[in-house]
Order: sequence, then structure tokens, then C-alpha cells
Amino acid sequence: MPALNPSLSLDILSRMIGTADCPVLIDCRIDEDFDHDPRLLPTAIRRSAFDTADWAADYMGRSVVLYCHKGLKLSQGAAAWLRHCGVDAAVLEGGFVGWNAAALSLVPEAKLPKRDGEGRTVWVTRSRPKIDRIACPWLIRRFIDPKAVFLFVDPSEVQAVADRFNVVPFDIENVHWSHRGDQCTFDTMIEEFGLTTEPLRRLAKIVRGADTGCPDLAPESAGLLAASLGLSQIYEDDLAQLEKGLELYDAFYRWARDAATETHNWPASQAGDAA
Repeated sequence: MPALNPSLSLDILSRMIGTADCPVLIDCRIDEDFDHDPRLLPTAIRRSAFDTADWAADYMGRSVVLYCHKGLKLSQGAAAWLRHCGVDAAVLEGGFVGWNAAALSLVPEAKLPKRDGEGRTVWVTRSRPKIDRIACPWLIRRFIDPKAVFLFVDPSEVQAVADRFNVVPFDIENVHWSHRGDQCTFDTMIEEFGLTTEPLRRLAKIVRGADTGCPDLAPESAGLLAASLGLSQIYEDDLAQLEKGLELYDAFYRWARDAATETHNWPASQAGDAA
């Protein structure tokens, strides 16, 4: 990623979120401001601006965007400290107030699972993932926790592993993060995490059609189903399949966000061919 400018606009950051190149986002609001509205920008973590020098080394070699309440003294001071320590750091213009006023996605802090000792959320689900169990990790890595860990175990052992290792089960029956009615787990997550943007809703419809045996729900569902089953045939290792599956969902998301109205026809120019 190229070096960030000292300040970043809402529009630029909003387009970086959801991609593999999104910078680290740090919420450095004081507790009083955070308690007034305990929501976070997607993927953001909380850190105190007042001891930035103590944690700056954690972000060496990475790009960081900080925001406080209005994008003024706290985030600017923390960003200056980070740059002094050799970290590529920028401030979000307008801060949390500006982001909220623009009606951009915010994730309720209360919905986020507890993190482990290394600051990661840890999830467990059934082995041999196909669609929902790749789509949900993609959503979590791109919008919730880029460092999230996913464990794949025998279907009969998911709940027991969740209980014994104190991790979060998903996409099995009778747990919070699962299907609800005709909605799949991906639908549940975008609703619960407050990520109901038009591109993610469009992607969710494709995932639902592919995951629930309703390929006519969206024209792209059949293609996602075929690609997902193909990946499961190529990879015996679930984690290797997950990494390749993330790239697949990156492409579907960018289509849903930026190219859903674009068409492609052949031949491009009958007149040119005739000439």
C-alpha cells in the first residue's frame, strides 16, 4: 500500500474498507465519547491516544488510520506520535462524528466476540466449508477483524470445541450466528453487525441462493455455487481453501459494489469487424 496522506477523507476510507488493502483502523476516542455511542468503524480497534508511544511498535510496517470524536487533537496527536516512531499514520477527516453523519456503516461493540490474548476473535465451524462457511469468514476478515482465526472441526464436535476452547461457533444449528428462517448465516451477520449496505445486501442474496438450494434467487448464485464446489474439490486443506475463497469473495464484492451494472458483449464492434 502506498504511504497515506496525513489526513484521509471519508470517501477514500469507505472505499478501502472491505478490501484486503484496508489500513489498520484505530478508534482513539476518550471513554466518555465512546460510551455515548459504543459503535466502531468496520475493523476498528480501541486504543488510548495518551499512550501511543507505548504501542506504536505494534504497527511498524503497516498503514494506520486513527479517528477520535471529530478528527482533531486526539487522533492528530496520536498520528503524529506514530509517524515520529516510523509508522505510516493518517487521521480520518471529521472523525467519528463525520463518519456517522454520512450514514456509513458502524459496528456495535456489544456484538463483537471477546478477543484472545493476541487480540484476535476466534471462530469454529464445520469442516469442509462450501459457501456460507467461506462467505462468513470473508465478511469477518474484511469488516470485523482482519486477524480473525477460523477453526474447522468435525460437525459433531463444533459446539464442544466452542465450549472447551471458549471460541465462537457459527453456521450450526441452535447457535447465535446461524441461519434464521430462510436467511443464511451471512445474512445474520450483516444484520447483526450493522453492515446492511447495498453491495453487501446484493452479495448476501447471491450467497443465500447458492447456500440454500435456490440458485434462481440471483443470476450469479449458480456461478458462486459452481466456483465454491470447484474449490472444495481442489483443496483438501480447509484453511488453504479458505484463503483462496477469500479471493473469490473479494471479486464478488467488488462486482457488487462497483460493476453490477456493467455488461460485456461480444463482438465489441460489428462495424470494425466488417472493415
